[in-house]
Amino acid sequence: MFIIVVGEKMVKKIMIVDDNPDILLSIKNGLEDSAEYKVIGAESGEKCLEILKAEVPDLILLDIMMPEMSGWETYDEIKENETWGKIPIVFLTARTDKIARDAGDFLGEDYIEKPFEIANVMERIDKILGR
Repeated sequence: MFIIVVGEKMVKKIMIVDDNPDILLSIKNGLEDSAEYKVIGAESGEKCLEILKAEVPDLILLDIMMPEMSGWETYDEIKENETWGKIPIVFLTARTDKIARDAGDFLGEDYIEKPFEIANVMERIDKILGR
């Protein structure tokens, strides 16, 4: 786990994995406004796994419905890796059906439905990271 110190605050690295560039940008802008987070964006599951080889975040916000490699498949790849397996994962998705919600709650640290309020996302991240 990497921790960046700015002044006296520790900055946490949050990776957002979503194929929608608007979601990536809105979360990045919202979280980085607080100066408590550094956001790493990945537009696909494949890109997420590539970035993880060089940089390990403190938490991953993971979309479920992505082309090529779904969030479920990405989750499996992350959890099977010794280095990445302990990273908390929060599912962030437009899927609101009971099966997805139950699986997301069971597998991940949290399950956030789109659309979302950035303040709520920050609150949930803080809770998971023990802030």
